[in-house]
Amino acid sequence: MTVATVLDLEGLKCPLPVLKTRKALEKIAPGGVLEVRCTDPMSVIDIPHLCHETGHALEGHQRDGAVHVFTIRHR
Repeated sequence: MTVATVLDLEGLKCPLPVLKTRKALEKIAPGGVLEVRCTDPMSVIDIPHLCHETGHALEGHQRDGAVHVFTIRHR
Protein backbone atom coordinates (compact mmCIF):
# COMPACT_ATOMS: atom_id res chain seq x y z
CA MET A 1 0.00 0.00 0.00
CA THR A 2 1.36 3.39 -0.98
CA VAL A 3 0.64 6.23 1.41
CA ALA A 4 -0.04 9.41 -0.53
CA THR A 5 -0.14 11.85 2.38
CA VAL A 6 1.10 11.77 5.96
CA LEU A 7 -0.73 13.97 8.46
CA ASP A 8 1.26 14.54 11.66
CA LEU A 9 -1.15 15.51 14.42
CA GLU A 10 1.04 14.54 17.36
CA GLY A 11 0.48 16.75 20.38
CA LEU A 12 -2.97 17.96 19.34
CA LYS A 13 -5.92 17.32 21.65
CA CYS A 14 -9.53 16.41 20.88
CA PRO A 15 -11.30 17.54 18.73
CA LEU A 16 -8.46 18.86 16.53
CA PRO A 17 -7.14 15.49 15.25
CA VAL A 18 -10.51 14.38 13.87
CA LEU A 19 -11.30 17.83 12.44
CA LYS A 20 -7.93 18.07 10.67
CA THR A 21 -8.28 14.49 9.42
CA ARG A 22 -11.69 15.30 7.92
CA LYS A 23 -10.26 18.38 6.17
CA ALA A 24 -7.26 16.41 4.83
CA LEU A 25 -9.53 13.68 3.44
CA GLU A 26 -11.45 16.33 1.47
CA LYS A 27 -8.24 17.13 -0.43
CA ILE A 28 -7.38 13.53 -1.37
CA ALA A 29 -8.64 11.95 -4.58
CA PRO A 30 -10.81 8.82 -4.34
CA GLY A 31 -8.59 5.79 -3.84
CA GLY A 32 -5.86 7.88 -2.22
CA VAL A 33 -4.38 6.88 1.11
CA LEU A 34 -3.89 9.09 4.15
CA GLU A 35 -1.67 8.17 7.11
CA VAL A 36 -2.65 10.00 10.29
CA ARG A 37 -0.31 10.12 13.30
CA CYS A 38 -1.93 11.13 16.62
CA THR A 39 -1.02 11.11 20.30
CA ASP A 40 -4.51 12.00 21.56
CA PRO A 41 -5.98 8.92 23.30
CA MET A 42 -9.47 9.82 22.03
CA SER A 43 -8.29 9.37 18.43
CA VAL A 44 -8.79 5.59 18.78
CA ILE A 45 -12.52 6.32 19.05
CA ASP A 46 -12.82 9.46 16.93
CA ILE A 47 -10.89 8.45 13.78
CA PRO A 48 -12.69 5.10 13.26
CA HIS A 49 -16.02 6.87 13.91
CA LEU A 50 -15.16 9.51 11.29
CA CYS A 51 -14.38 6.77 8.76
CA HIS A 52 -17.64 4.98 9.51
CA GLU A 53 -19.69 8.17 9.21
CA THR A 54 -18.02 9.40 5.99
CA GLY A 55 -17.63 6.04 4.23
CA HIS A 56 -13.84 6.10 4.07
CA ALA A 57 -12.04 2.80 4.69
CA LEU A 58 -9.95 2.52 7.84
CA GLU A 59 -7.37 0.09 6.52
CA GLY A 60 -5.13 -0.03 9.53
CA HIS A 61 -4.35 1.14 13.04
CA GLN A 62 -1.05 0.62 14.80
CA ARG A 63 0.39 1.94 18.00
CA ASP A 64 4.02 3.04 18.17
CA GLY A 65 4.58 3.99 21.80
CA ALA A 66 2.28 6.94 22.49
CA VAL A 67 1.61 7.50 18.78
CA HIS A 68 -1.45 6.01 17.06
CA VAL A 69 -0.99 5.56 13.31
CA PHE A 70 -4.14 5.26 11.19
CA THR A 71 -4.20 4.35 7.50
CA ILE A 72 -7.32 5.60 5.71
CA ARG A 73 -8.33 5.05 2.08
CA HIS A 74 -10.52 7.75 0.57
CA ARG A 75 -13.73 6.44 -1.04
